[in-house]
Amino acid sequence: MERAMEQLNRLTRSLRRARTVELPEDNETAVYTLMPMVMADQHRSVLELLSNSKFDVNYAFGRVKRSLLHIAANCGSVECLVLLLKRGADPNYQDISGCTPLHLAARNGQKKCMSKLLEYNADVNICNNEGLTAIHWLAVNGRTELLHDLVQHVTNVDVEDAMGQTALHVACQNGHKTTVLCLLDSGADINRPNVSGATPLYFACSHGQRDTAQILLLRGAKYLPDKNGVTPLDLCVQGGYGETCDILIQHHPRLFQTLIQMTQNEELRENMLRQVLEHLSQQSEVQYLKILTGLAEVATTNGHKLLSISSSYEAQMKSLLRIVRIFCHVFRIGPSSPNNGNDMGYNGNKTPRNQVFKPLELLWHSLDEWLVLIATELTKNKRDSSNIACILLKQSPLDQQDISLAHQSAIGESGNHDHLLASTRAGDLESCSAIGIQEPVADGQDVISMTANRLSAVIQAFYMCCSCQMPQGMTSPRFIEFVCKHDEVLKCFVTRNPKIIFDHFHFLLECPELMSRFMHIIKAQPFKERCEWFYEHLLAGQPDTDMVHRPVNENDILLVHRDSIFRSSCEVVFKSNCEKLKQGIAVRFHGEEGMGQGVVREWFDILSSEMINPDYALFTQSADGTTFQPNSNSSVNPDHLNYFRFAGEILGLALYHRQLVNIYFTRSFYKHILGIPVNYQDVASIDPEYAKNLQWILDNDISDLGLELTFSVETDVFGAMEEVPLKPGGASILVTQENKAEYVQLVTELRMTRAIQPQINGFLQGFHMFIPPSLIQLFDEYELELLLSGMPEIDVNDWMKNTEYTSGYERDDQVIQWFWEVVQELTQEERVLLLQFVTGSSRVPHGGFAYIMGGSGLQNFTIAAVAYTANLLPTSSTCINMLKLPEYPSKEILKDRLLVALHCGSYGYTMA
Repeated sequence: MERAMEQLNRLTRSLRRARTVELPEDNETAVYTLMPMVMADQHRSVLELLSNSKFDVNYAFGRVKRSLLHIAANCGSVECLVLLLKRGADPNYQDISGCTPLHLAARNGQKKCMSKLLEYNADVNICNNEGLTAIHWLAVNGRTELLHDLVQHVTNVDVEDAMGQTALHVACQNGHKTTVLCLLDSGADINRPNVSGATPLYFACSHGQRDTAQILLLRGAKYLPDKNGVTPLDLCVQGGYGETCDILIQHHPRLFQTLIQMTQNEELRENMLRQVLEHLSQQSEVQYLKILTGLAEVATTNGHKLLSISSSYEAQMKSLLRIVRIFCHVFRIGPSSPNNGNDMGYNGNKTPRNQVFKPLELLWHSLDEWLVLIATELTKNKRDSSNIACILLKQSPLDQQDISLAHQSAIGESGNHDHLLASTRAGDLESCSAIGIQEPVADGQDVISMTANRLSAVIQAFYMCCSCQMPQGMTSPRFIEFVCKHDEVLKCFVTRNPKIIFDHFHFLLECPELMSRFMHIIKAQPFKERCEWFYEHLLAGQPDTDMVHRPVNENDILLVHRDSIFRSSCEVVFKSNCEKLKQGIAVRFHGEEGMGQGVVREWFDILSSEMINPDYALFTQSADGTTFQPNSNSSVNPDHLNYFRFAGEILGLALYHRQLVNIYFTRSFYKHILGIPVNYQDVASIDPEYAKNLQWILDNDISDLGLELTFSVETDVFGAMEEVPLKPGGASILVTQENKAEYVQLVTELRMTRAIQPQINGFLQGFHMFIPPSLIQLFDEYELELLLSGMPEIDVNDWMKNTEYTSGYERDDQVIQWFWEVVQELTQEERVLLLQFVTGSSRVPHGGFAYIMGGSGLQNFTIAAVAYTANLLPTSSTCINMLKLPEYPSKEILKDRLLVALHCGSYGYTMA
């Protein structure tokens, strides 16, 4: 009966407390009964369960083998912790990682638990498996208020973890100011190194902790490198920690020059250096000018090293351009620095900010002397190297004394070159020391080959320094004058080594005044290299070149309706931020889940087809049946100009992201995009018969024909015939044999340009939002078609099968056999160029070469014989798809002349 009553009492207590009232006998089961109560600090329930139990309070359980005392300390369950301590729990018991309850209480900031553990003789000096003590944990988390209580129990405040790090190291690294002060006041060693030689100051700088670095330096911390020679300043620069760098330099001024010299270290990231110097330059005008002057001096030294033929071109070139880029960046962002537009101080302005360029004047002076010397000798005898002994000598780097002199007194704009030229003509090696020249190099080396790249890199640096002083979009007059002055030498450089244009003459893309001087050389370079240059500059500044694949914010997704794709796409693109569209494209069709590159490609494909949809009246089909041009009557659509702008944006966006479009335009429209004037041959795309008539006028003497043409034409304006003058007073100016070429050009412009000028302007407005005119002009109209629509596959056998021969050629003639052998050897790109060269189009119609259109309908590819003379190039008549092929004496000559014609774009030219 008594036993039954006891069981009933247990049942009643259990039901009232909603828990068990007795612990299981085995420790493993019992500990999991107690653990949630300990975590909730239910000390009364724990006490009741432990009262009548033999449970071992030091029982370790779980994967990490912790006791209930660890759990209480970790959770801050102070009442349960005291209860366990009173029942004999070991305060120094270590879990599998070596942590005691005190470690866990310190890590989590459980102040009351720490106090009780210390009362029960918890050992503050015990280290866990990583060598961390309780004060390490307090230092990591910046728990200064607890550290004050703990340090009085610590025998060694500099106790080290497994890596030799003290609490001061970790407190400095994490930027806990009060903790650092507490440790220092408790006697922590301020210069104690860890196993790799890193001091607390080193740790503070490694994470850019300016406040803790300041405290250490004020307390006398030494500036020491680690065992690998890495200094606190190195760490600040690597992390871009400008504020911490500032603190270091304030306490150790000698580090300023070290920082300036670090701009030459190619292992340091340039953007981090910029970040540091940008912060320092913002502190005061004096510091800003000091930084710029230091950078200018280092750049001058590097520039003269680059001009020394004995130096490493690649290393010195990269170093110079890197320093100058940093210099220009800092110059632009100086403290409250309005761009004053001064041009290298040559307008007489002597403001302090212009003075920072003076050290560079010595370098620009040397550059000028080199170029003048080369020009003089080129003029005298382009191939005779006997009189340019000095220029074939190695140039010794300029010392710092020379640079300081240059800083004090800038060299004038026009140096006196007579002494230099006189010494070189005489071969007087002593006089050559005027530009620091010594030690001859091997005879027979070409001076231009040895110096062109070096001088071009310095020219690039000169342009950067000139342009950084000008308002954006303006070219420095000094630089334009410089290029004009040395035009012959620079053209010689790029003619001998065209790669210089792509490596160093980037200024051409920003200076239309200068681009025209070099355009013929640029366009003679391989299409592939120009494409790479195009995209290199187009995508400059974008964080990721694979932009279609980049993650896009949900708000930036272009949500379009498939059943009204043109209109809905127009609306969302117009609302979108242009810069965001450059960074990435994401398209989703309404009601569909698909996204990704495949959807983007489909979007471009559908849109390019919709552009030529007759319902929008934007484009009309040309005479060849495969290409399109703006519709002069597109105004029947009230929104036609907005739609043309949208079409321009889509094509510009596609080109920007290297997405091909399934649409082909007339050659004249590609010319409009490129800003190339149209000619009478382009008329054939809209009116083949009229184009033939214009050709006839040009080919024949019209003096006595009585045509009575004037510089005006009759045109249908909304059903009424009106006379439109081709130029002012044109109706009274007769067309003569002398002025017929002008007449043909003006009437061509009327038909091909003036009639659709608003449409062209609308299209270009959208296109130029993504593609700058300065970049697209790198290509001709044929190459632009390839950029937009891709490289087609060409079946040479089908081509041969559908080719006709005339003017003396037969299928079996030797020259024809050589021609087709050469075509087989051409690359796919070169075959496309050949097809464009002869037909004006890169495309083969559906069905193959048998369906190629000419000016009057179907017109097979035709090869006509032309009598051979030396250096004669093939020509073409695109209206009738005819290649005029000279009767070359060998296959090698035929291939050479054909490739010259294709790559140099010699449309209409016959000699080279």
